Amino acid sequence: MTRTRPVLLTLLAALLVLTLKYGAESAAVRDDSADKEAGDPQGAARRIFMREADAANFFRRRGRRSVKSQAEIDAEQRQTLLADKRRRDYYEEQRNEYENYVEEERDEQNERTREKTEQWREFHYDGLHPPYAYNRHHV
Repeated sequence: MTRTRPVLLTLLAALLVLTLKYGAESAAVRDDSADKEAGDPQGAARRIFMREADAANFFRRRGRRSVKSQAEIDAEQRQTLLADKRRRDYYEEQRNEYENYVEEERDEQNERTREKTEQWREFHYDGLHPPYAYNRHHV
């Protein structure tokens, strides 16, 4: 008795899903003359959807193993070339940013090294010219 209620609910849900699944025949827009007389209020929908007969013929004509038309091949190649160009541009931009970063870091490091060297020479200068240790005169 405890299982009858869940079983009935499951069967009812399955029946509802099956009813909704087989309720629609296709996703095509009907070609009514009343819609044409209304001034075509759904112009965008007309461009997106096709007539029901054309939609059925499309899948019959174009099977999974059929050969693509030249226009489809060209469109796919254009999409691939555009994606490759975007990828190249992205990586080129990333490389330029990294090179700029490395150059700035190198310049800052060189500047710090130069400043430290100057400070060391000023601190160790003994009044003789040039201020290097090998030029000192010992008496």
